Amino acid sequence: MRSNRIAISVALLGALAVPALSATTATAAPATAPNSAVAADPCNRPGPWVIDTQAVNIRSKASASSTRVGILYRGHKFTVHKTSGNWHYITDNTTGVKGWVSGTYVFRSVHMCLN
Repeated sequence: MRSNRIAISVALLGALAVPALSATTATAAPATAPNSAVAADPCNRPGPWVIDTQAVNIRSKASASSTRVGILYRGHKFTVHKTSGNWHYITDNTTGVKGWVSGTYVFRSVHMCLN
């Protein structure tokens, strides 16, 4: 009786393992996927720009010692035009102020796909 249970358990585990192994092999992406396929995949696209703190100074130059021309608050929509080192040249869409913000506080969010 005990040997029958063991035999049935081994057979079931073997039957469950075979589809799992073949599924991972069959659905694996090719190593040389074209760039257009990666860009079209919603899991690989960059997310929107966000602020990691309550507010960030907008500066006239890409330097912490340059003149402050405005403040970018969390929740304001903004557009990043270019990047230089760890600084981003932005336009605050709420106030219209243009200037540089530190990349320490401003970054792109990450999309996570669970498929």
